[in-house]
Amino acid sequence: MKYRLIFSLLLACAAPVWAGAQKEEALSASVATTMQRSINDGARARLVFDRPEDGERWVQEMSRRLARKIPDEFTRRYLLTAIHYESVRAGLDPQMVLGLIEVESGFRRYAISVAGARGLMQVMPFWVRSIGKDTHNLFDMHTNLRFGCTILRHYIDIESGNLYRALGRYNGSLGKPEYPNLVLGAWRGKWSYSPLNTPAPTQVSYQVSK
Repeated sequence: MKYRLIFSLLLACAAPVWAGAQKEEALSASVATTMQRSINDGARARLVFDRPEDGERWVQEMSRRLARKIPDEFTRRYLLTAIHYESVRAGLDPQMVLGLIEVESGFRRYAISVAGARGLMQVMPFWVRSIGKDTHNLFDMHTNLRFGCTILRHYIDIESGNLYRALGRYNGSLGKPEYPNLVLGAWRGKWSYSPLNTPAPTQVSYQVSK
């Protein structure tokens, strides 16, 4: 209840799109190669659960929560499957990624920030030049999620697992509390998920200290 109240108050003051001035950086050859391989992997999105019934239960619950933003059920399930796959593939908690998308774009596929960030996870176009291809379209759902999750994983690695600081880097506001608090509030408030008697192979632990 506390997290939901905090999230509601923060979100009421938030701008429609939260992407900030994410910094373009020089990547080492090894890092760039690793990220490029991640981006260009053509694996098909799927739910990553030990048991199919657990995946179906998760999709049904997340679909219910997302219904007000995306009325079409097929579109919701398609999107949720992609979010779950790309999150797990990058070693991220899918619930956290849902919270990030809530804050970044409000699940608007064609959202554009003042800084020029695009799509669901508000990816800056310079990343296409750094680790992608000219044919990559950041308004494409799968492409945007692939880039966004890969970039966030990169920032978490840079920050030695500190999600709070990694989120600051993702938003271009490292050292400021507003954005990380919004994402953490959305994750713990609206998108938390801990079903009883259900294995959670995708659960990820983060350091969230400032």
